[in-house]
Amino acid sequence: MKSFKFILMLSCALFLNSCASGYKTIDPKNLNYNSNTTNNLVTLEYKYDLLQKKYAKKEAKKGVKLVAVKIKNYSGKDLIFGKDVKLTYGSENELYVLENEAVYKSLKQSPASYLWYLLLTPIAFNTTSTNSNGAQEITSSTPVGVVIGPGLAGGNMIVASSANKKFKRELSDYNLNGMTIKNGETAYGLIGIKSDNYDAIKIKIEQTEPITPKPDNAGM
Repeated sequence: MKSFKFILMLSCALFLNSCASGYKTIDPKNLNYNSNTTNNLVTLEYKYDLLQKKYAKKEAKKGVKLVAVKIKNYSGKDLIFGKDVKLTYGSENELYVLENEAVYKSLKQSPASYLWYLLLTPIAFNTTSTNSNGAQEITSSTPVGVVIGPGLAGGNMIVASSANKKFKRELSDYNLNGMTIKNGETAYGLIGIKSDNYDAIKIKIEQTEPITPKPDNAGM
């Protein structure tokens, strides 16, 4: 019985410390942004510390920060993010925004990593008794690992896969790369940057020539 309790406690400890985590939706449109900067009538608001649990740990491990941004365009012209609108650090060095797929691959959970729980499969709970000669012998064996191992592996893989799908969908929904931000509108996005720090971010507007309307040739 003592060995069974030990196995049960060990399994619970492993589960609590190594289990997959769900994904909590960020929803950039409803965030309270705590930093902002303005350049040429274009305002940038941004926020770090968006991810939790496994995803937050991946941020620290991979040196990739996920940042929510809110951009208000009152410049008088439409702007393309990544071309007309760029981001820089406080030092004015340009900030490189990672492609969505690179962000996802860096920060997603690995469902296959939970297959190690299958190592618990051989665990069995043995009941012993003492015979007439005073020697102990196994009278029954219950293969508890057959339930614990595959159960923990399968459950965690399902949780991780489901969380990754939600994460990938939100990255896609708020992908700013190449987006046209129309004059007078506000755009929201999630961007990934290579950084180990929470550096200040500024917005830079590339000077573009205004588009001159073509003359109306209807009367010609």
